[in-house]
Amino acid sequence: MSKNQLNQIISTTKFTKTDKNIFFLDTPETSYKITTSIDVDLQEYLLSVLDRLKKLTRGKPQRIAFVVMEADTGKIIAMTGFDLENPNANPCIASNYPAASIFKIITASAAVETLGYTPGTTLYFNGNKYTLYKRQLKDVKNKYSCKISFSRAFAESVNPVFGKIGKNHLGEKRLESYADAFGFNQIIHSELPFFSGRFETNSSEYHLAELGCGFNTDTTISPLFGAMLISAVVNSGDIMLPSIVEHVTDPDGKIIYKNKQATYKKAIRPETATTMMQLMKKTVSKGTARKSFRGSSKDAVLSKLTIGGKTGSLYNKEHTVKYDWFTGFGNEKTTNKKIALSIVVGHREYIGTKAGTYAKMILKKYFKKTYATAQL
Repeated sequence: MSKNQLNQIISTTKFTKTDKNIFFLDTPETSYKITTSIDVDLQEYLLSVLDRLKKLTRGKPQRIAFVVMEADTGKIIAMTGFDLENPNANPCIASNYPAASIFKIITASAAVETLGYTPGTTLYFNGNKYTLYKRQLKDVKNKYSCKISFSRAFAESVNPVFGKIGKNHLGEKRLESYADAFGFNQIIHSELPFFSGRFETNSSEYHLAELGCGFNTDTTISPLFGAMLISAVVNSGDIMLPSIVEHVTDPDGKIIYKNKQATYKKAIRPETATTMMQLMKKTVSKGTARKSFRGSSKDAVLSKLTIGGKTGSLYNKEHTVKYDWFTGFGNEKTTNKKIALSIVVGHREYIGTKAGTYAKMILKKYFKKTYATAQL
């Protein structure tokens, strides 16, 4: 069976709505048994979280998506969520979420490779960290300027710093080149084909600043693509092609399709990926994800992990939904077992549980089981 044939067979399978990892599908020609990579315990856990959210009157998200993937293989081990406006959609592969500051991963990678930035590179900005006025994009250093390291600017998601990097130092061609290297503007031909996300420049210099720091609603990503971005950082620059099917058997038990692990793209150099991991670890320990992961160093499970990530937050164009992102990784220190996570929550009027908190919950749930197994 070819991947295209498999696409057609599983196109209507509701992977996001079930806690099974084996599916039986009947076609006019024959029947198939499809074994997936879904971790039943983790999927059940996330489905129970969603069930509780759906019953809320206050704090129920408009949209929410969880994607958990083996970072070094691309195997999807959990994928679920909901969209109140479109209940039949798979919110994990929808590509119309604003990328927000998640795009700083691409900008930072480009700065490391083409500008020679290191975590300790000294940078300056004027004004508020989270605004992006044109006056903040001048390369000036005066008595009102704030001095900041590159790693801290990333960890704290400082918009003027990344706006200046995008507009003044990288420019249109390099931003486009790195967006392409990571896989923007492409249909990902996985077992569940999906569009990665949109990145487009225009003639406005200010727009380059908006793009560089993610402070715009034009750049979009899908949650599954968010997990792929993280796989590049964790895998020495290699983006893994996501998969959900392990194998398919016919009525006689013969395997007619078997998943083959594949690298989708080489996005960045290994040394760049190492630097990006440092930046992401600082985001969790001292940056915008710090509150969500408070107490992790003393936790029986989380203390055994190396955790990193990037947060993002932005309203939609109508200002009715505030999207809140966490994309990141958890690596078990002794076994080097690693997962990539991509979580987005579309909050309505009331801001409920944040994406970073869900990430902490997922890491604890998943590695608690694997750690307990290792102890046996």
